Amino acid sequence: MTSAPRPRVRFAPSPTGFLHVGGARTALFNWLYAKKFDGDFLLRIEDTDRQRSTDESTRAIFEGLEWLGLSWDEDVVYQGANVDRHYADAHRLLETGAAYRDFTSPAVTEQLRAEAEARGEAFRFDRATADLSEAETAERLARNEPYAIRFRVPDGTTEWDDLVHDRIAFPNKDIEDFIILRSNGTPVYNLAVVSDDIAMRVTLVLRGDDHISNTPKQILLYEALGATVPQFGHVPMIHGTDGKKLSKRHGATAVGDYQHEGLLPQAMLNFLALLGWSTGDDTEVMSLDELVEKFRLEGLQKKASIFDTKKLEWMNGQHLVRVPIDELATVIAPLIAQAGLATESELREKHAWFCGVLELLRVRARRLTEIVDQAKPFFVDLVDYDPDAVSKQWRDAEATADILEATHARLTSLSTWDLTVMEDALRALAEERGISSGKIFQPLRVALVGLTVSPGIFETLQYVGRERSLARIAAAVSYLRNG
Repeated sequence: MTSAPRPRVRFAPSPTGFLHVGGARTALFNWLYAKKFDGDFLLRIEDTDRQRSTDESTRAIFEGLEWLGLSWDEDVVYQGANVDRHYADAHRLLETGAAYRDFTSPAVTEQLRAEAEARGEAFRFDRATADLSEAETAERLARNEPYAIRFRVPDGTTEWDDLVHDRIAFPNKDIEDFIILRSNGTPVYNLAVVSDDIAMRVTLVLRGDDHISNTPKQILLYEALGATVPQFGHVPMIHGTDGKKLSKRHGATAVGDYQHEGLLPQAMLNFLALLGWSTGDDTEVMSLDELVEKFRLEGLQKKASIFDTKKLEWMNGQHLVRVPIDELATVIAPLIAQAGLATESELREKHAWFCGVLELLRVRARRLTEIVDQAKPFFVDLVDYDPDAVSKQWRDAEATADILEATHARLTSLSTWDLTVMEDALRALAEERGISSGKIFQPLRVALVGLTVSPGIFETLQYVGRERSLARIAAAVSYLRNG
């Protein structure tokens, strides 16, 4: 009994732009399949379009995949390096009669196209226009006339069991004889893809459903080349919240943009996985290991998915809470340094304190950038006061100054800067003055961070520190009394 071949899947982007979120999702599904079924995840850069392919785009693809943690298992394959094999495969089909030479010039083809349009018909290449006798073919070859190679589409139907859409069938009569090698000797997409997939021993082609129309042509090429046809699965497109195909009008569509906008890679992966795939239960927040464990092809959905940035931000917030605090500190430290709040070496020296601040802030944030913004009061000596916070919590300047002055005196008298001790002291102060605790806590919060919102007031006091806290309260009293 012959054992099934080791699963081999590939992600094959064209380096003509950034790594789009749709491409990243395709890569993720393939990667999850390879990990789930002990297979290989391969990367092929389809750079045969020399005019549009750039090294910058190739780097963006690598960087995007690396940020997401989707590592490939073998050396990268560059399609442009395989044109000799593509050329040889096209001529092998020519020799077996599965393809034929087409000496029709581009000018004649355009004329035929114009005539068809004039008749109100869709242009379709007629094999008879290129059906030359052996003698005429030999004569044209002797004159070195350029020719394209067209695949001879056989009669019948081409069909396959799609892993997402079930049985799909195309009548071959609806597929015209298509070019596989241009007259300049360069391969056309469908031939290059099939030739490379055969050479890479790909067992499953999992890609977007915009490729469904290419699949029957590719299956015919596999069969004509005598190769085993892989399985195919076509996942639906990603749409914006307006139901239209995702594009720049919906906001950022490049994976790199989200990296720089404060998202965790594990949150992006989690979100992308749920665009067109379901666990079969209500589970939403998952680590990469959990995604591998739960991944199954049966969970791939037929309908288009919606890219909702609000849901993505929510997902990121969930992962911010789940990520180990030391790992979060490693991610946030460079951002704190870029903001000029502290150097990375300074953060390493007070690692425990830094992790404590992050514990306070991450439950209130949905992006890494929000944590950086909220962290500022814990690093600077003095804070700026938000005008809305001042008008809301410091309306009566003299009364507020009096309360803050008393707060300053009470906190100064404490022998230890302890959460419980500070809380007991300030609640006792409120009781002595016959006011609610909020009448002390809210003005104090503005004095400490300049805003009406912050982590718990006593945790804020603890991590801002005794010296800075007392200095800020004194500064607030001076501001209120002197303007």
